[in-house]
Amino acid sequence: MAPFLAYEDKGGAPDASALPLVLIHGHPFDHTMWTPQIAAFSSRRRVIAPDLRGYGASPVVPGVTPLATFAEDIAALLDHLGVDRFILAGLSMGGQIAMECYRLFPARIRGLVLADTFPSAETPEGRKARAAMADRLLREGMAGYADEVLYKMVAPYANAEVAAHVHRMMTATPPEGAAAALRGRAERPDYRDLLTRVTVPALVVVGADDEYTPVADAEAMHAALPHSTLGVIASAAHLPNLERPEEFNGMLADFLDGLDA
Repeated sequence: MAPFLAYEDKGGAPDASALPLVLIHGHPFDHTMWTPQIAAFSSRRRVIAPDLRGYGASPVVPGVTPLATFAEDIAALLDHLGVDRFILAGLSMGGQIAMECYRLFPARIRGLVLADTFPSAETPEGRKARAAMADRLLREGMAGYADEVLYKMVAPYANAEVAAHVHRMMTATPPEGAAAALRGRAERPDYRDLLTRVTVPALVVVGADDEYTPVADAEAMHAALPHSTLGVIASAAHLPNLERPEEFNGMLADFLDGLDA
């Protein structure tokens, strides 16, 4: 049976100790937000980057998509690919999905990368805002939203090609999928206690100029995680993996090398 999710599965493991790396994109993007990381790390290890349901080339399921559903989709894909143990990385909503994955199947995860994300549950005001945005996207489409938030997703001084890539991902996202994710994300649990019980090494990364998930959020996650490293990337906003790929990849490489040793 074909897997539910579209995905990129690249590289292998010349070194048998190199664990597969699974990359979870944020909202409202697709797996190509990880293009610099797929290129950098697939020469040594298997790198798997799915399009979440409702995004990219994966099926669009309208309604409400809880984070648990995203996590279950990822587990099913990895079962299909024969991947039992892996390192899991997620950015923004992808980081919250990674936390949900750890809640549901921690034994499979050997390392955790949380980039530009935060663990707390949504506030009442935030739930209302996400519902209103979901309604707006269904009514108006993605273009106006993409124009408004582009230079919060990436810094105003970001490379023009990077900004154009981010804008293309946002405008290509089906509004029904984005709205379903917004509604599901509004009901997410609080992961702060979970972080204190994470037993695997973790890397927390954040862009220094991120307005959505400020450095203080990353510092709090780093303090909560028992075995974590914090990396703050200068001259980057919410997508440091695209804005400053060399710096991001350097931090990730150091982290992966420690897990493979």
